Amino acid sequence: MRILAIDDQQLILLSLEKRLVELGYDIKTANCGNDGKVLFESFKPDLVIVDINMPDMSGLEVVKHIRVEKKSDTPIMVMSGNTDENVIMDGFDLGIDDYMKKPVSLNEVAARVKRILGDNKTSVKNTEETSSRMLQEYCVGVVIPCYNEEERLSGVEFRDFAHRNLGYHLCFVNDGSTDKTLEVLQELRKGNEDTISIYDCEKNGGKAEAVRQGVLHLAKDEQLDYIGYLDADLSTDFRDFDDLVKTLQGSNFKIVSGSRMSRMGANITKESARKIISMTINLIIRTILGMPFNDTQCGAKIMDKDIVENMFSKKFITRWLFDVEIFMRMRKHYGKKNVQSLICEQPLKRWVHADGSKLSMKDSVKIVGQLAKIAFHYNT
Repeated sequence: MRILAIDDQQLILLSLEKRLVELGYDIKTANCGNDGKVLFESFKPDLVIVDINMPDMSGLEVVKHIRVEKKSDTPIMVMSGNTDENVIMDGFDLGIDDYMKKPVSLNEVAARVKRILGDNKTSVKNTEETSSRMLQEYCVGVVIPCYNEEERLSGVEFRDFAHRNLGYHLCFVNDGSTDKTLEVLQELRKGNEDTISIYDCEKNGGKAEAVRQGVLHLAKDEQLDYIGYLDADLSTDFRDFDDLVKTLQGSNFKIVSGSRMSRMGANITKESARKIISMTINLIIRTILGMPFNDTQCGAKIMDKDIVENMFSKKFITRWLFDVEIFMRMRKHYGKKNVQSLICEQPLKRWVHADGSKLSMKDSVKIVGQLAKIAFHYNT
């Protein structure tokens, strides 16, 4: 049986295509409505699966083309993150057969496909592996800067996350490592080429430049809705990072930043000396920013892609304190009065200090001088 899937997000299409091919279906994909209309004519599918929110032509326009212009009764399933009741009702009025709201598991999609096609032969194996794989309602690019991370990179955790969350693309930036980090990353990418990429910098430029280069690289991918960054040691749990994304997706914020605030119900651990230094530095940062942030330096942040050009086009003036520079650039661009409503600081449920940090206590002393440099640069 032939299935045509139309969605502007390639990450979603690739995962859907792979699962349906595994089940024995003949599937073709289109990443825009116009291409989908052409394929509908030539491929003559037994089922069409279409997204609603596409840039060139909405999914409902595709449905209208099939039902009204072509007068075809080919079954149509809508799979979309759009939960507007009026849109859903419009779809059924036009004659769709089913409406699936993202996020949705691949197994649920497969079961609905089987029901609509009246396919009693194809078996949908509900294994733990396939049932946990979710098609997201958004596509997210995550930059993970790496400098001599050969010993700390947890390939299993990264692979598992990319495998389960079908809508995430992980971009590892090798920041001129002198150990075997690049080889470890290349091994990590094997079999995950669609969801994991490597951006290799010949020379070490520091975390700020590594993140900047990675963000600019991901910003070229039109399918991505949001771009963020995460530390390679996974001191921030992936579940918490996904919570940051959900907060951004359901709000008007431009940036959602993790915060390692110690509180009841949270597992936040730091070395005692590092904790005291962090508190002192954060006090200085709050003074410079003129905004009440508790933890600008948390390595987990997610942002709307539309701020990338203004926040990342120019090099940062410091190697480590680029987070502070981003907030200073936000304040300068949007104004001090407006910026506090555009940045959300969200407490993490879990954060653990990982051994092997590249930032020494000596570096912590240098930070005070770099903060003074930031204050002078952005306030003049």
